Amino acid sequence: MLTLARATGQGTNLALVKRRRISTETIARLPLYLRCLNEINAGQLTCSSDELAAGVGVNAAQVRKDLSYFSPPGVRGVGYRVDALRDLLRTELGLTEKHRVAIAGVGNLGRAILLYPGCTDAGFDIVVAFDTDPLRIGATLNGIVVDDIANLERVVREKAVTIGIIATPAGAAQAVADRFVAAGVRSVLNFAPSVLKLRSDVQVRRVDLSTELQILSYHQGQLG
Repeated sequence: MLTLARATGQGTNLALVKRRRISTETIARLPLYLRCLNEINAGQLTCSSDELAAGVGVNAAQVRKDLSYFSPPGVRGVGYRVDALRDLLRTELGLTEKHRVAIAGVGNLGRAILLYPGCTDAGFDIVVAFDTDPLRIGATLNGIVVDDIANLERVVREKAVTIGIIATPAGAAQAVADRFVAAGVRSVLNFAPSVLKLRSDVQVRRVDLSTELQILSYHQGQLG
């Protein structure tokens, strides 16, 4: 589910950018390189920039430029050491520890996210979900009990949530985001079709499926 849409950033003050002046485009490709490495056969010890380029959809020179920021483990003419590069990227992406995630809104989209196995596989534990509908509150979805959104601040603090996912209608998104931030959350993934206005120290990623489809529609029209 998460991989089907292109995330559009709101705010560019990522720690990685500030520390090394790495472009947000390069950072956006790091998870793609990691995915390629995870798909390499277990017996393969090294991989070339050409292999990574083919998996990500860029050229080999771009791969080498992106990875040059991190002193990647490898040998010129031989390739990158798969296990070591995988560990390096996981460290740079902050995936060496589990992230505790809360979802606000368990309609069709929220339910799909809760049921998506890729979150857990990537190191993100969804620990709580919230909704306003009495028919949904108390239900168990994929092992997660849906809580009343009235309890959001208290539960988020108790469960040490670090990432908030918003899957509410657009009209409720800003208020929910403000409540996440008030509870100490500094990273928000917004699926609602709205632009959030939050403090500069809060990282926001926006995933808007309808916008991406409209962009595809435009390009389709250019094909004649």
